[in-house]
Amino acid sequence: MTISKKMQQYLTGGSLIRKLFEEGAAMTKDGSGKPVYDFSLGNPSLDPPVEFMHALRDYAASPPEHAHSYMANAGLPAAREAVASQLSTEHACSFSAANVLMTVGAAGAVNVALKALLDAGDEVVVSAPYFVEYGYYVENHGGRLVVVDSAPSFQLDVQAIVAAITDKTKIVLITNPNNPTGVMYTQESLNQLGDALAEASGRRGKPIYLLDDAPYRKLVYDVPRCTSSFDAYPYTLMATSHSKDLSLPGERIGFLALSPQIDDVDTLHAACAFSARILGFVNAPALMQYLTASLQKATIDLRRYRERRDRLYTALTAYGYQMPYPDGAFYLFPKVPNGTDFSFVDRLKRQRVLTVPGSGFGKPGYFRIAYCVSDVTIEGALKIFEEAAKQAN
Repeated sequence: MTISKKMQQYLTGGSLIRKLFEEGAAMTKDGSGKPVYDFSLGNPSLDPPVEFMHALRDYAASPPEHAHSYMANAGLPAAREAVASQLSTEHACSFSAANVLMTVGAAGAVNVALKALLDAGDEVVVSAPYFVEYGYYVENHGGRLVVVDSAPSFQLDVQAIVAAITDKTKIVLITNPNNPTGVMYTQESLNQLGDALAEASGRRGKPIYLLDDAPYRKLVYDVPRCTSSFDAYPYTLMATSHSKDLSLPGERIGFLALSPQIDDVDTLHAACAFSARILGFVNAPALMQYLTASLQKATIDLRRYRERRDRLYTALTAYGYQMPYPDGAFYLFPKVPNGTDFSFVDRLKRQRVLTVPGSGFGKPGYFRIAYCVSDVTIEGALKIFEEAAKQAN
């Protein structure tokens, strides 16, 4: 075997989500003719909003000169200015283009931030359940992931986070709204975390950074907008993308925003821009930067996801499933009625319903349902969910 030992380890562990997604693709071609109800991957089912198609048409009709040339690693000034302007309306900070870096999706933004901030052996604290790729990302940049549990409601357990802080702690990493639970952290919870990080940073004489991975921040259904980590803590960075809010996951366009309250924020921004270069991203896709600059106020039709959330949540709780109420994103995270999460997910899979074990997110005993699927998929799977709950009890 010629590949690195580290990659051998990663390939053996792999991603449960991707494995299930690939299994689902194979099941649809097995010749049985039976439907597959695939809730495994957070792959948006909605088309991009009409504003995107209009922007694409206008661009094709009259493209800017040298539109596909190299650019500054931080991205096009117009795109960064548009993002900064929108951020300034959503948070209590006043952002400028100098606080924004256009990235290859939210994953690119998270990796750029980790590369810019982490020294070998530095620790990144994360609350379970969490996005499974974080462990790979942190290790890839020489850091160590430190996992703490969340509160019973899946809000942040600030005391647990504080207890995990050591002299090696460099970053606290959150996802708001959370993947896999769909829970949005309250502003009170974020403020408490901000106060605790400020106290710990002052005691150590060096800042602990709050990295908010927020690709679902515009997918909240019962309030006008998501709660703000920028409003809670000055040393905050936000990684996000347009994969979910504009249904553009294949276009890999996002941004990293740095709080203007960070001391020497210009140096951090320069480090992030250089990180994008040495990680091989160089810059975010030019075409998507041109298009999304005019789409900062646009989103997909949130009513469609809200209706699917409500349909599934109401039905599953009636069947006896217990789960946190999902404020945003497009996930449900029910508790397994009986047995292990792997055995329960396997039971569903035998009935051609694909979900993801909570163990894949650092939270055994639960399973994730991605409801960014068609209404036909939801309605077809409900009877199977009901029977599985009955058989488990």
